[in-house]
Amino acid sequence: MTVKEMKAAACKAIEDHSEEIIALARSIEYEPELGYKEFKTAAKVQAELDKLGFEHQDGIAITGIKTPVKGRDHKARVAIMGELDAVLVPGCPTADPVTGAAHCCGHNAQAASVVGVAYALKESGIMDELDGDIVLMHVPSEEFVELEYRKGLIDEGKISLVGGKQEFIKLGAMDDIDMMIMQHTAKVMEVNGRTIVACPGGERGGLGFMGRLVQYVGKASHAAMPWQGVNALKAAQVGLLAIDAQRETFPPDDSIRVHPIVTKGGDLVNVVPSDVRIETYVRGSNMEGILKAAEKVDRSFQAGADAIGAQVNITKLPGYMCALDCKPLKQVAYENLCEIFGEEHVDPEGIGGSTDAYDIAHLIPTTHMMIGGASGVGHGDDYKITDPHMAVVDAAKAMVCTAIDLLADGAKKALEIKNNWKAPMTKEEYLSKWCGL
Repeated sequence: MTVKEMKAAACKAIEDHSEEIIALARSIEYEPELGYKEFKTAAKVQAELDKLGFEHQDGIAITGIKTPVKGRDHKARVAIMGELDAVLVPGCPTADPVTGAAHCCGHNAQAASVVGVAYALKESGIMDELDGDIVLMHVPSEEFVELEYRKGLIDEGKISLVGGKQEFIKLGAMDDIDMMIMQHTAKVMEVNGRTIVACPGGERGGLGFMGRLVQYVGKASHAAMPWQGVNALKAAQVGLLAIDAQRETFPPDDSIRVHPIVTKGGDLVNVVPSDVRIETYVRGSNMEGILKAAEKVDRSFQAGADAIGAQVNITKLPGYMCALDCKPLKQVAYENLCEIFGEEHVDPEGIGGSTDAYDIAHLIPTTHMMIGGASGVGHGDDYKITDPHMAVVDAAKAMVCTAIDLLADGAKKALEIKNNWKAPMTKEEYLSKWCGL
């Protein structure tokens, strides 16, 4: 088969099973699960892979799945990745009534789109024509949330890192991968009179961050006699005010964002709070700026404890790295997006966002496409997928067609990208310098 014929066969297989993969996306949407808890979601994906006869490795980073599919030769290995987890948005109409989890970021469409790729690999015959392997991956815990819960998992030895892709790197699940492609569901945008439905990713807005888990420890007493205690909530208030006082010192070019939440403010209203918990990020556009801002944030938290006479415990968690493009790989994705959606509807440069996909991007060539189909505000209660065919079916086509271009004709494009790209970090440097392992 020619490249054109392979793409046509792959897209036909996806289209033939569009109802099934859209149904999978909806099923995942209606049973959302937070990171490292995606057991029902993983089971649904595994059932689809079993139906297709694919062997898969399960339980990577608790719920992750890795499905290698061999080509006729093995000159390069391309990962096609999707995410499993939801966020916490109790006001969303499809939120879990008990946990408040909701798919207000489109990961249900991502997971299903990778299954759509699986249908293409199984039924189109393209793997007999490609000179490399495709490895399907379903990865947990992209959302860097529930820090206290995940710190507990770390303490129990179940994970080492908060992010699912971080954990995949640490566990060696990425060691045999030469490059990674994925997509994230986005909104259709109107830009300069053009309707933009997709982009191949980009560094714009791609902020990295570090995480902080903060505990203020005071002394409990009757609330009617507060002088007998040490108010941990007051210490937290002073610390948060000190952070606000720092904001004008953050250089504009660093794009620093600090957005703490109080996850525990005390135990009873008539007891002086002795245990107060805070989670926060320190985001920024470059790692030097993030580190400097994080130092100010840590000092501010400490100042709150010193002012009130409480203790503060600050747990530093390695967050996600800043956006990084592999332009040759992005170009291959861009050309395929143009084939599917029309060049007039594709922006060659897009928003990067904050994601652990960029941790992988510092180790191997990576592209993080954005494909439309959603409406509303991301992580907001009005977010929903309004065009599932675009978000799931067309997204699967874009990823598999990109992989075909990379692995056809002796895997020529993949090898060119691999051989000419220099990683900013080795895995060992990443784990030691960034992750502190």
